[in-house]
Amino acid sequence: MPIINTEAAPKAIGPYSQAIAVPGFMYTSGQLPLDPKTMDFTGTDIKSQTRQSLLNLQKILEAGGATLKDVVKTTCFLSDMNNFAAFNEVYAEFFGTDGAPARSCVEVARLPKDALVEVEAVAIIK
Repeated sequence: MPIINTEAAPKAIGPYSQAIAVPGFMYTSGQLPLDPKTMDFTGTDIKSQTRQSLLNLQKILEAGGATLKDVVKTTCFLSDMNNFAAFNEVYAEFFGTDGAPARSCVEVARLPKDALVEVEAVAIIK
């Protein structure tokens, strides 16, 4: 299985790959709101953290030959569902509202490094 890895996104903070490609698809690991250079959060609010998580996701997709338009499914993890509306505002900046990928969005008890958000995706690759 081809492993997708790019320095344009944060390195893995555990024993996993940024993404794996299989025939026709790429599966990304969950992306935290970490700056790839400093490995620190880019902000303390949901909007800035969502934006960075999605930028990281975008860079990994590009490294594997895909774009956000190739994403067919995302799974989004929020530390607080009260942030759902603000999360959606930023998410729509990246995916739009018409033709956005299928999505699950759940609240979790805790995310790595106490992030507010984490996003993973499945994309079609050609």
